[in-house]
Amino acid sequence: MQANKGRDTRPELAVRRAVHALGLRYRVSFRPIPTFRRTADLVFTRAKVAVFVDGCFWHGCPEHHTVSATHARFWADKITRNRERARETNAILQEAGWIVMRFWEHQDPTLAARAVAVQMTSLHRDATAAATESYRSTSPPHRPPRPPERDPHG
Repeated sequence: MQANKGRDTRPELAVRRAVHALGLRYRVSFRPIPTFRRTADLVFTRAKVAVFVDGCFWHGCPEHHTVSATHARFWADKITRNRERARETNAILQEAGWIVMRFWEHQDPTLAARAVAVQMTSLHRDATAAATESYRSTSPPHRPPRPPERDPHG
């Protein structure tokens, strides 16, 4: 199992390249919550978006996961724990105000990157609208310009 990479896997790199090609910048293998011992594959810190690329074998993909013939009970328990940990991670991050996006390794990296870009664009629009609304509510009301004063001598 030492040969199995925990990060920088081929699917993860493909998603990272596709997201980068769309002009988005992110942190790699980063803890969204520093005191929480879970690392996301891509993290957009300001937007509070954490992206995970889950392996079909390790996370029990419903389409591609196959049950190991050797040590079947061990692997079934391990995959169950991995899935429970992923659900727990989602819940903790969401409770802390993060948006969690998960993609399977078999998904098209370009489509995954587009989904991330749509999420980021949506968040940017919401933040811009909120900032504009905040500015409007704190600025003085608009008044029409005063008409020019008449010259008393003329």
